[in-house]
Amino acid sequence: MDQGPDTPIADMSFEDALRALETVVRRLESGDVPLDESIALYERGEELRKACQKRLDAAQARIEKIVQDADGKPTGTVPFDSAN
Repeated sequence: MDQGPDTPIADMSFEDALRALETVVRRLESGDVPLDESIALYERGEELRKACQKRLDAAQARIEKIVQDADGKPTGTVPFDSAN
């Protein structure tokens, strides 16, 4: 479900926040937005970017890779981004 420009970012799903950020970027790149509106859009975009990054960081922290023994049985977990 798309959210309007006044929807609190905390109430948005990650996907909705990302779509809103893409919309902000497209509008800013168009060059057809008055200066005051551009500033407001930039501020909204920065808050959306921060929210998306925070959610991505939280998701990465939860992702773990299952370590298996020679028989294929799980023996534990390691961080997703570890070298092993």
